[in-house]
Order: sequence, then C-alpha cells, then structure tokens
Amino acid sequence: MELILHFISEEYSKTVNQFVSASGIISGIYFFDSSKSLVDNNNVLTFNSLHESISLHHLLEKTEDEFLLTAIDLSEISLEKETLNKFKDAALKNSAGLIYSDHFSEKSGERKIMPKIDHQFGSVRDNFDFGKLVLIRRDILEKSLTYFNDLKFSAFYNLWLTAVETSNIFHITEALYTVKENEINEKYEKHFTYVDPEFEAEQKELENVFSAYLERINAKLPPKSKAVSFGNEFITEASIIIPVKNRVKTIKEAINSALSQKTNFDYNIIVVDNHSDDGTTQAINSLAEKDSRIIHIIPENKDHGIGGCWKIAVNLNDCGKFAVQLDSDDLYKDENTLQKIINKFYKDSCGMVIGSYLLTDFTLKEIPPGLISHNEWTEENGKNNALRVNGFGAPRAFYTPLLRKAEIPDVSYGEDYAVCLQLSREYKTGRIYEPLYLCRRWEGNTDSSLSIEKENKNNFFKDSLRTHEIQTRIKLLQNYAG
Repeated sequence: MELILHFISEEYSKTVNQFVSASGIISGIYFFDSSKSLVDNNNVLTFNSLHESISLHHLLEKTEDEFLLTAIDLSEISLEKETLNKFKDAALKNSAGLIYSDHFSEKSGERKIMPKIDHQFGSVRDNFDFGKLVLIRRDILEKSLTYFNDLKFSAFYNLWLTAVETSNIFHITEALYTVKENEINEKYEKHFTYVDPEFEAEQKELENVFSAYLERINAKLPPKSKAVSFGNEFITEASIIIPVKNRVKTIKEAINSALSQKTNFDYNIIVVDNHSDDGTTQAINSLAEKDSRIIHIIPENKDHGIGGCWKIAVNLNDCGKFAVQLDSDDLYKDENTLQKIINKFYKDSCGMVIGSYLLTDFTLKEIPPGLISHNEWTEENGKNNALRVNGFGAPRAFYTPLLRKAEIPDVSYGEDYAVCLQLSREYKTGRIYEPLYLCRRWEGNTDSSLSIEKENKNNFFKDSLRTHEIQTRIKLLQNYAG
C-alpha cells in the first residue's frame, strides 16, 4: 500500500515520513504539490487533486502497489494511530474498489467527529462526501481511465462510479484521520453549485460522465417522453396546495399571495394544516371565513409529513385538474404566476411543470445565489441528469391524475424529489426559466442550517430514492428491450 498526501510544509512531510516509517505498512509515500516547491524530490506529484485525469495518469506512473491510500484534494490530513492498519485491513477483507472512513475535523482549536453515510447503489450525486482520504484499488483507477482519460473536473467522480459499476464501495464507520479545516463556503454555495453559471463547464462534464455511466449499466432513459391528454372531470381547473405546521408568521402572506392570482379560470387553495398549535390554525380560519376558495383541512392523523399532507390534498374531490405548490413560508412572485404555469401545461402537454425562484431573506431581500432556474435541464437528458443533482426546482405543479398514482413518501424532506423522479421517468416536464416564486430562507424554516446528523439523514434518504429509481429504470428498459 502506498500513501499520497498534499505537501503542506517541510515539517509536515517530515512528521508524516516518521509516522509511516514507524508503521511498517506503507511501501512508498508521495506528496502532491502543484507549486513545485519540491520539484527535485522523486516523491513529488505535481498536481492539486484527483479531479483531473492527468493527475490519475501521473499517479499510475509514479506508484506500483495494488492499493493507494490518497488524499482527494489539498486538505491537511493528520493520520491517527490506527489509520494505516484499519484501511489496509479493510482492503484485504473486502473486494471494494474504493474505501473511505469517518474523520475528525479541527477548526479554530475545536475538534469534532464528521460521520459519513454509507454509500448506496443510488449514491450517484457528484458531491457525495467521502471525506478527504480514500483507499483506491489500482485496477479501478486504470479501468476509469479507459472510459475517460482527459477530464478537467470529474476524474474522481468517474473513478468512483467505476468502482460502483465494477466492484463496490466500502465505508469504515470509524474516524481514522483528522482534517484541519479552513473557512468553509456557506451552505447555499455548496447546495446550488449545479445551477451556478460559473460552474457550467464543470457541470456539463460531470453530466457527460454520469450519462455514460447510466448507459453502461443500462439505466439511461431515451429523450422521448409521453405527452399528456388532459381530462375534464374536475370541478375546478387548479388547486394551490399549501401544507403547513406552525407558520403563524408567514401563513397569511402565503395564502394572500395565492388569493391574489389573476387567471382566466377558476381555482381554489387547499391548506392542509398539520395540527398547528401556534396560532396558524386561527390565522387560516380568519381568511377562510372571508373567501370560499380557501379549503382548510386538518388531517385525522397527527404524524404526517409534508408528503402525507400533499397526498391528502390531491385526493380530495375538491382538488383541481392541476395541483400547484406553494410552501407556507414562500410567496408567488406576482399575480401572474399561476396563469403562466397552467398555460405551460397546455402548451407542451406536460405531466408536470417546474418554474424558477429567487432566494430571499425573511424581508424578501434577494440573497446569493439569487435566481435558481435550473438551466442545466435539457429536453434530451434532463430526466437522467436529475439523478445526479439535488433537486428539480420550484414552484412545482402536477397534472393531478398522475400525482394521485405516484408514490408520495410521507416525509418532510425529499418527497418532492421522489415524485419528480417518478413523473419525469415517463412524462414530459415543462420548464419556465423566469422567476415565478420567492423562496425565503430564515431561521425558522426547514432549509435553515442543519446539524451534520440531520444532513446525513436527509442525504441518505435521497440516495435511497435514487437507488429505487435507478433500479426501476433498469427494469423498465429491460422490458422495453424484451
């Protein structure tokens, strides 16, 4: 097993060398250093990270062992006493092509554990968190370069997809090293990288790598989608669906935003009040008494998530032909949002329509990154690439008969993503790239800062949705072929 770390300083490299020598496990140690400050040293690899193919080529040229324990990027890594033993033991006992572990994070003198989640078959988002140190089997690295050998941004992504395809990925549920952290970008920056124009070239390359992977495992759907013929069996054209629990600060604004819509058709507003106890129920009643378009529902079950509230709403006889999203702390951008969405259904015969939104603070002041329009979506490959990215966008609207047939998870995170994956599998998705919606970020909403445990739980759940969806698509394509 050979070890590859980032060159931090002469002192750091000396400490690592002493540690490795004492272990008796490592046959060779290398430092990658793009600054070339160690250019005369035979143990130097002149690159920054594993994300470029040229780095992987260089790694293969310099090393010779079956297993390579390598840093992924420029992070400063301190090895723990059992790091090398545990990684090598896992490599010998498992047939995994890639092995990763939990780790410690050290920042401003504070050290805390950073647990990782288990990798699943559907863990295909390119920002899956392996930590900063991974063990790679040499043949997996070599195989990945037969698929793509000149990547600028996504060589490591291609590498671990290769491991999924030809081997497996193993998680050591123990913190085996420490990462000294610098200032970390704000969460919205990490979350929205895939829609930021600054990263367009990188995202396109990642999409190409992922599409090739889907094709190899027979999970890539063809571009053609079903157009929808709309029925007339509904008492109203559209319903704005607002699930809510304890949003007394915002619910009136949300409902008034819905009431203000100017349309050439009738619509209603279905508010599913999930047993609020902060005055939200009374606020809804005060508006419903004045406008018959507001249908106030309180479920019998007290344990529903947002998905369960949606399921109740769309299965009401009062639900219109189209079910349109409005979260209880958000607003439509203006009085024309609903009309634009319904127009898009008829124009393109869509199963669902997804608009664009502006991120704002509680006072509706725009905050970075501003407009989220999902320009990465294409008619040809959007439904495939959607498995790689973290969401579809908002506001979301659905042809009600299709939504009634869909499996809506009774949860409060990822339920929308699950439905959109299902519908995009078969039916045409309409996109509106102008802002229709104001999405507020504030300390009280579900998108506010999450603990690492909650974030891990959310990511694991979404990966499980992807697992199910990819397996479903593979079976669907097998049936087509048969």
